Amino acid sequence: MVCMPARAAMAFISYPFFTLLTQIFRHLERPAEVARLTQLKDVVKTQRERFMSTILNNTEVNNLNELLSFELAKYEAAVQQAAEGGLLIVADKDFPEPYERWSILQAVFFSSTVLTTIGYGNIVPVTTSGRVFCICFALIGIPFTLTVIADWGRLFASAVSVFGKHMPTKPKFTNFIGKTWFYAILAVGFLGVYLAAGAGLLLLWEDDWTFFDGFYFCFITMTTIGFGDLVPKKPNYMLLCTLYILIGLALTSTIIELVRRQYATSWAKLQELSGPMAETLRRLGETAGTGLDYTTLQKVLTVSMPKWNSNKKSEHNSDIAALEAITNAILKEVKEAQNSKPKVLQIVIYESSV
Repeated sequence: MVCMPARAAMAFISYPFFTLLTQIFRHLERPAEVARLTQLKDVVKTQRERFMSTILNNTEVNNLNELLSFELAKYEAAVQQAAEGGLLIVADKDFPEPYERWSILQAVFFSSTVLTTIGYGNIVPVTTSGRVFCICFALIGIPFTLTVIADWGRLFASAVSVFGKHMPTKPKFTNFIGKTWFYAILAVGFLGVYLAAGAGLLLLWEDDWTFFDGFYFCFITMTTIGFGDLVPKKPNYMLLCTLYILIGLALTSTIIELVRRQYATSWAKLQELSGPMAETLRRLGETAGTGLDYTTLQKVLTVSMPKWNSNKKSEHNSDIAALEAITNAILKEVKEAQNSKPKVLQIVIYESSV
C-alpha cells in the first residue's frame, strides 16, 4: 500500500504524463473547433453582404421596409449565433476569435477541471472521439486525483494540529471552544485569506472583474460547485490558476477533515458523558418535585467536581469541562421545572363532636 506522502508526491511526478494527455484533447478537438468557427464566420459574412446588397441595389420602394426587415432579421440571427459560438463581431478584423479555446494551456485547464470534477462548461468536447477519450480520462483520473487531494488535506490537517500543539502561547478562548474547534477556525480563516489572495491575483489579469467576482469564483471553484458563470479567459496564466485550484481543493478538504474530527470527537464524548449520571439527574428532576433543594444540589456538584484549570496539562480537562456543561444544563432544567410548577395550598378541616 502506498503511503500518503508518496501518493501526494506522485501528483507532481505524473505531471508530464498529464500534459501529454492534454495534447490528445487538443489534437482531437482543435480541428473541429476551427471548422465550426470558420462556418460561423462564413455565415455572418454572407448575411452581412446580402443585407448591404439589399440596401444598395433595391429600387422598389413599395416593399423596401418588409425586405429590409426580413434581411435584417436573418443577419441578426447569424450575428447572435456567431457571438454565442465565440466570435467577436468586428467586421473590420474579419470577425476574429478572441482566444483559442483548445490551446495547450486551455487544454491543461480543461483537463484539470475534469479531474477535479469542477466542470465549468465553457469548454467541452464536441467530437465523438473527444467525448470517448474524456470518459476514459475521467474514469481513470478522477479517483486518483481525489485520492491525492484527500491525502494533501490530511497532511495539511496534521500540520495544523502539530502547529497547534507546539504553539508557544494559545489564546485564552481556546479553553472554552476546545482545541479542535480552534484548529478548525484557524483553517477557515486561512482559507479565507487564501481565497482573498486568489481574488487579488485575478484582478491583475481580468480587467472586467471586481474583487468580489474573483472571491466568488475562487469559492465556487474550491467547493467544486463550478457554475461556469465566471471563468478566466486569458490563457497566459492558466498553469498558475490550475496549481492554485489544486492547492485550494486540498485546503478545503483540510477544513472538512478538521470539522469531521471535531464532530466525531464531540459525538464520542457526548455518548460517554451523557450516560448514567445525566439520566439519573433527569429522573431526579422529574420525581423530586418541590422537595429538591436546587442550591444545595448545585453546591454539592460544584464542590465534588474539579474545576477547569488552564495551567494544568491534564488529559481529562476536556472531559471535566464537558461534564460541567452537561451538569449545569441539567440543573438549569431542574430549576426551570421547579419554578414552573404551581404551588399548592392544602387546607385540612377537622370535624369534631365537641
